[in-house]
Amino acid sequence: MRLRLPWLSRDPQAPFPDPRTALREPDGLLAVGGDLAPERLLNAYRHGIFPWYSEGQPILWWSPDPRMVFRSDSVHLSRRFRREMRRLPWTITADTAFETVIGHCATSPRPGQDGTWITADMHRAYVRLHALGHAHSIEVWNGGQLAGGLYGVASGRMFFAESMFSAVGGGSKVALAALARILRERGWPWFDAQVESAHLVRMGARSLPREAFLAIVAAQVRLAASPGSWTVEIGRRDLAWLGEPG
Repeated sequence: MRLRLPWLSRDPQAPFPDPRTALREPDGLLAVGGDLAPERLLNAYRHGIFPWYSEGQPILWWSPDPRMVFRSDSVHLSRRFRREMRRLPWTITADTAFETVIGHCATSPRPGQDGTWITADMHRAYVRLHALGHAHSIEVWNGGQLAGGLYGVASGRMFFAESMFSAVGGGSKVALAALARILRERGWPWFDAQVESAHLVRMGARSLPREAFLAIVAAQVRLAASPGSWTVEIGRRDLAWLGEPG
């Protein structure tokens, strides 16, 4: 059966279809086309929508139901891993190596995934958002080398995590825990993780019905938060920071 989906206009400020009209199969597919201009991307995230497509496809826009989310005070690291962390000399920064992080996310092998959805156009689009102060990266360093990291988009007081990687075992776990700590310190209670995986569930993610997720996003993106780099605010933290109260 041929799918009938709305095609987005060339105007990057044109509204998206209501996310509640997204397809059930494939889950969450909402619209096709448009571009990855900053205005369109930010508009998408503010309405619980994100782009996800492969090289050679038109841009596909999604809002799945249910939605995988974290509370920023509920990211879980196992006791065993916390013990291992005490021996690691790793440090954490933010927004110091955005392009390198997204490059690692694009090239890291994923179980059951052939190739990457982070196309060259996607890469350029998020680098542009980063330059405008809307996209952020968390870096986990082992000396001068990245052990792991993640990146995503901030709007208001909501963060939308896009992808993460580990170059060394546990690197992405530390990046996720660091993101949660940063958001908690800022008073941001939620962050989006898009679609369910067993790994995210083990770390404390939960599924929310799309209706509940959209209500959270609508409330959080209305709250004031200025775009800009997080580098100075975060500085360079050691892993003990993750276990401190706050």
